[in-house]
Amino acid sequence: MKTVTFKDYREDISTAIENDFLRKILDTFAVAYKASRETAFAEIDDKALIKDVANRKDKSVAHLDELYNAFKVKAEKHGVHVHLAKTVGEANSLIAKIAKDNKCTKIIKSKSMTAEETHLNSFLENAGFEVIETDLGERIIQLRHEGPSHMVMPAIHLSRIQVQELFTKVSGESQESDIAKLVKVARRMLRKDFAEADMGISGANFAIAETGSVGIVTNEGNARLVTTLPRVHVTLCGLEKLTESVSDALKILEVLPRNATAQTLTSYVTWITGANECLVGKDNKKEMHIVFLDNGRSVIAKDDNFKQILRCVRCGACANVCPVYRMVGGHEMGHIYIGAIGLILTYFFHSRDKAKVLVQNCINCGACKDICAADIDLPNLIKDIYSMILEEEGHPLESALLAKVMKNRVLFHSLLKAGRFAQVPMKDPKTEGFLRHLPLMFAKDHNFRRLPALANKNFRSLWKDLKVEEISDPRYRIAIFSGCAQEFIYPEHLVAAVTVLSGENVAIEYPEGQSCCGLPLKMMGEAAATKDLVMQNIKAMDIARYDYIITLCASCASFLTHGYAHIMRNDPEGALRVEQFGAKVIDFSSFVHDVLGMEKEKFTETGKKVAYHSPCHFRTLNVYDAPRELLKKGGFEYVPSAEEDVCCGFGGSYSVKFPTISREIGKKKLENIQATDANYLVTDCPGCVLQIKGIAKEEGSDIQVKHIAELLAEQKKK
Repeated sequence: MKTVTFKDYREDISTAIENDFLRKILDTFAVAYKASRETAFAEIDDKALIKDVANRKDKSVAHLDELYNAFKVKAEKHGVHVHLAKTVGEANSLIAKIAKDNKCTKIIKSKSMTAEETHLNSFLENAGFEVIETDLGERIIQLRHEGPSHMVMPAIHLSRIQVQELFTKVSGESQESDIAKLVKVARRMLRKDFAEADMGISGANFAIAETGSVGIVTNEGNARLVTTLPRVHVTLCGLEKLTESVSDALKILEVLPRNATAQTLTSYVTWITGANECLVGKDNKKEMHIVFLDNGRSVIAKDDNFKQILRCVRCGACANVCPVYRMVGGHEMGHIYIGAIGLILTYFFHSRDKAKVLVQNCINCGACKDICAADIDLPNLIKDIYSMILEEEGHPLESALLAKVMKNRVLFHSLLKAGRFAQVPMKDPKTEGFLRHLPLMFAKDHNFRRLPALANKNFRSLWKDLKVEEISDPRYRIAIFSGCAQEFIYPEHLVAAVTVLSGENVAIEYPEGQSCCGLPLKMMGEAAATKDLVMQNIKAMDIARYDYIITLCASCASFLTHGYAHIMRNDPEGALRVEQFGAKVIDFSSFVHDVLGMEKEKFTETGKKVAYHSPCHFRTLNVYDAPRELLKKGGFEYVPSAEEDVCCGFGGSYSVKFPTISREIGKKKLENIQATDANYLVTDCPGCVLQIKGIAKEEGSDIQVKHIAELLAEQKKK
């Protein structure tokens, strides 16, 4: 990444989005990866395996000092020199000294993200050594003088034509664009380097304290040549690669290739215990060194919140499923490390300055956490990093003001009510419920969707007129949590929910002390104000009175449960109250389907085709079947669409910060929906309604976008 200013970063993103080849290749890869991964895990309980890996990694991270000392003793018995470098500078200088002491001039390398972290190549080249990357992707980007765009597939952003042109230039001979032939050209060019190199440098996926061994997982044979042919071999790896036993390493090996490349096992798994034999050297033995890099890892390991990032096995899956990465690629979705984990590691390994704009480019869809091979809570950690940066550098005026307003529920709601009058000049007289245009300052990038107008009456006002039936001995007593969007923009969603629940022996109440769930503030990095809202909402709900707290917003449901638990994790009293509160929160579809068990006899048959968009945060809630089954029971023909669970591009304030990315994700979503030829698009989140409905309106689509409660209310028998 060339710049760190937000303005320049957005310009770089716009350029990346206009790269049609990049978009096509990442789209194709994202779809293929998901299907292949499902096949790779077909016979395995992936969630149980991932939890096991996380537990083993946590145990290792808690004992890094002991594991390092045990590894050092074992490895040195096998003639290996073991070093610990506290900093990047120490690691690079140490490796250069090893090369100099052994009179090495030519160095070959296999793929190593830790070496990318330390900028080892440029350091060694500046010290006068010739450095050759031997992994095909790494060699290509080395020749192009650029960094990797993916942690596993560093040159995924390049076409075969670009590689053909590069190899033609480097070899001095005209090359064909056939991939198999280009691979042969690379092998032919590298053959001499393998034969002439004095030193080989590798990374490591495992460093096993039990045996003093390192393990390397690859799909190319170059790593074995790098670690065997030269007379000096140096392994560079982070301290977090230490693991207690062979059993731990093998357990990680069960998940790593499946998650990284959807393979049961990679082509090569290499275990090295001690220095290998070689043709040149003292007693025909290689000189082997293992350099462990700290670079802040030992400090991170003691942080109760962030230590989980040291579980990362570098599978790259968080990028594979990220809708933002899919739009802009790794050069704009990372600094050295790519994807969701990269946004976090950049702060710790490469400075706050490098991280402060990158860390904002997270849409908070949760796809990364859902697929993480080590169960790292990536979305929450990304937002925690952003909050830390704001505390260190100062809060933007707009978010600081909004935080003050939102903490005062009466003031916040009064301003939104007043907004009804301020929007009058912008309302579309021809289309009810939409604004005709935005203020000029938003016109350029934010006009990809029509925005909804604030409702004439918010739900709080409508509630008094609903005349909800009082039930003395209800089956369930529930509280409605409205959330901002349905309170002020789409109150008809909540009215529809009341219609669906009426006559089902459910006592419905609306606690008026409730406010915004706090997720918008969390997204903006306003941690203190978010915590205030958490406590306001918990106090507003008498959890002893209610069997369930129902929300019609998947984002609210997820945040009220998992988000609140994360925020209050260091407050014992608050954590207990949040746990009790969260245990009663349930989304509307799950309540109607799983709890009430409403069947098709309650609804009239319509037969109209309905496509469904699964809100991102249903992943966190493990909601899948309920809304789809409800549509069938509601008398509709449910028509599956491509990538139903992929983000629509809204992300709340994300779509304001990064409108060009939001636009492209949303348009892709609309294309998939239109391909079903459905009459309706239904979802369980008002933000998704806003995004998809607004884009559909702007694009001239006639598909009707509704909340599932609206459709069920329309079809419920009187």
